[in-house]
Amino acid sequence: MNDVATPDLFRTLFETAPDATIVVDRSGCIVLANAQAEALFGRAPGGLVGEPVEALLPAALRGGHVAHRERYMANPRLRPMGAGFELVGQRLDGSEFPVEISLSPVQGGAHPLYAASIRDISETRRVRQALARARYDAAVAEAGRIALESRAVESLLPSIPGMVAGALGIDGVAVLLSSPQRAGVQVQAALGVPPALLDDLPDLLARDDDGDALRTAAAVAGLHRSACLPLRGRYGADGALLALSADASAFDRDQLHFLQSIANLLSAALQRRHSEEQLAHAQRLEAIGQLTGGVAHDFNNLLTVISGNLQLLQDGFEGAEREQIVQGAMRAVANGAALTRKLLAFARRQRLTPRTIALPEWLADLHALLRRTLGESISVSIRCPAAIPAVYADPGELDAALVNLALNARDAMPRGGNLEIEVDELRIDADAEVADLAAGHYVVISVADTGTGMPADVLARALEPFFTTKDAGRGSGLGLSMVYGFARQSGGSMTIASELGYGTRVTLYLPVATDGAGTAPAPAPSATRGGKVVLVVEDEPEVRGIAVAFMRALGHLARVAANGEEALALLREDASIELLFTDVVLGSGINGIELAREARLLRPGLPVLLTSGYERTGEDIDDPSLPLLRKPYRREALAEAIDRLFARAARP
Repeated sequence: MNDVATPDLFRTLFETAPDATIVVDRSGCIVLANAQAEALFGRAPGGLVGEPVEALLPAALRGGHVAHRERYMANPRLRPMGAGFELVGQRLDGSEFPVEISLSPVQGGAHPLYAASIRDISETRRVRQALARARYDAAVAEAGRIALESRAVESLLPSIPGMVAGALGIDGVAVLLSSPQRAGVQVQAALGVPPALLDDLPDLLARDDDGDALRTAAAVAGLHRSACLPLRGRYGADGALLALSADASAFDRDQLHFLQSIANLLSAALQRRHSEEQLAHAQRLEAIGQLTGGVAHDFNNLLTVISGNLQLLQDGFEGAEREQIVQGAMRAVANGAALTRKLLAFARRQRLTPRTIALPEWLADLHALLRRTLGESISVSIRCPAAIPAVYADPGELDAALVNLALNARDAMPRGGNLEIEVDELRIDADAEVADLAAGHYVVISVADTGTGMPADVLARALEPFFTTKDAGRGSGLGLSMVYGFARQSGGSMTIASELGYGTRVTLYLPVATDGAGTAPAPAPSATRGGKVVLVVEDEPEVRGIAVAFMRALGHLARVAANGEEALALLREDASIELLFTDVVLGSGINGIELAREARLLRPGLPVLLTSGYERTGEDIDDPSLPLLRKPYRREALAEAIDRLFARAARP
């Protein structure tokens, strides 16, 4: 072995090594360099010997490298290639390139020497960059796919932190958005951010210090690098995408470009949401305008009838002519009340009285009604399995909804055709999306006809209030919107499918009745009219006058109050009062519901009858002992409501 290990052999091995190799002394001066090192750094043969090793680095890195070299020489050790120690080299012409080095002390000489093998990793870095960019592109594409499939920004956000952290190999990611309810931004989704730092993020981002406070707080948590990219809205920043890493060298140009791409995608999703909200607002305003015009038109017609009939009464008509005039005015009032019920159904503000409905028996009765109503040219078929679950809905409104749909079908089949009503049940899971319904158990009622169908532009407007394709006087344009409002208020939904020339199918989804949900109403009591002392509370003088006149016409004695305070004073003073009849909305002061509760404290068991022109009055009336009489009411309806109250009070 000693014969083989000659100085010439070592020199040959040094010169033929595949990597550039240099040897430096304790002062950092190059004492030996092979041909590969001279070629790598653009030097002539022998041109590296005698130069300081820092001459092989860019000027900006030389000062730092001297300190690093001194630390290494104070504690020399083998550091192999691939240990992650990378530098930037500089050729004689000033061009720079990435290098990876290995270091080792050289033993056996009179003076300490240190060898460095140097490898140009430009190609290796390009491959790594290409792989990383491919990974980033795939992540951006996946985020874009989720954004397109998401119905709301909120369903996109939870996937972003994991996707970004996985693509970049970093420790923490958070998405923050501005909140309309609170000032500043709030964390919407996060991964890997320490809880203490996560809680402080809104305050840290709100500070006007160029992110210094955030970087300091992150460093305390062991996250030495951060990147915060604003999410741009139409009128400024709507939030931020925050990335955190424990690696001090994180977030190179490619990584920042990836983060910017994700931030741009989120910004686009936020701007899309804003645009959709503005479009929906514009559509609501258009619908309100159309609704207002339709209401004004129809009510002006009704008021014309009422006004004209009252003027005719002033002219002194008697007998049959007088009765005919009064009946015409009453019909106009009834039509006005029916119109308000349709409007309330459309607005989902009508007062429903839901109960359990067994569909097989109920539809059998409806079948007979539809056959008489639609005529012989329309074939009506109903298919309802005997085991179908009961539904929980207002039977009167459900009846009106199906009759309305049947009449629409009849009008779409002027030469006759087939009307099919089919009933089925459907269970919807939490992750399913069916007609904007919540997860649950539903009964599905489908009404299909073989009529003319609707073109796409008509179908798109079918649920708009007062939109109709029928001739003047043949429809209000509230039918379908009323049915839709009833379905939604009942906890269900409605869909329409139609094609010109092939008919229309309307599908109602109604919730299945739970055990014990609702009961049939009690039968009307026998009349016990007259002779009662009734306290009438109404803030509108003219309406109060009508109520008092009705009470007297029914044989009752009326005490009168204009507000809740007056009513309570009368209740304290007059022990003969047997019934409280009060409007719900009484202007300033307590309302009718509060008055009823105060009255019950003064007079336990006092019968109370509420009345209102509003279907809902600011608070739910769940107490069955506080029945509500809708305005406008007929004298007969008032009498029946009073009789029912006293019949209930008489029961043991």
